Amino acid sequence: MRGVGLAVLAIFALPAAANAGVKTHAKVETYAISGKSGQALMDAMDRKGPRHGFMARAIAQTRYSVGWELGWSVSGQTCRLAEANVVLSVSYRYPALGGPVTPAMARKWASFIKGVQRHEQMHGRIARRMADAAYRAALKVRTQRDPHCALAKHQVTRIVQATYAKYEAEQQRFDAIEHQPGGTVDRLVSSLIRRH
Repeated sequence: MRGVGLAVLAIFALPAAANAGVKTHAKVETYAISGKSGQALMDAMDRKGPRHGFMARAIAQTRYSVGWELGWSVSGQTCRLAEANVVLSVSYRYPALGGPVTPAMARKWASFIKGVQRHEQMHGRIARRMADAAYRAALKVRTQRDPHCALAKHQVTRIVQATYAKYEAEQQRFDAIEHQPGGTVDRLVSSLIRRH
């Protein structure tokens, strides 16, 4: 269930009538699995789940990107970032049962997938906090002796990339806690494959 963050700083000129701020667009995708037991379902996720690294597969995945449209203001020799339109695009990918299961397994699956979704949605919330923090920091940029805003653009890029790095570290800390032995993900998997 590793959440993969792809934080991208794409800078465009801001249209005059744009609505500034941070907006989030989220979509949900699924991949079909089937199996009669919890272990069979885990095996199917290991075969068909989203790629995590070169060889491994994840149960579920959160991917995101951030696009920026920036509007600059120059007064004399001073440049400042007047407004920014930031779009956070988040994509969640989850397993979905593609075949019949017993009522008992259906209940176990419902509990499992609810926990998986809760985990991935936290990755999405961390990404939103990242976009908000980068937006607030970028709007503070003002540079002197910069009539063409070259210094300001460089400073915004540096600030945004540093903010992304900080929140990527938070994503990794969250996963480390959730995936440790006895952690949330371990308990979800154990509950799914446990024979009653």
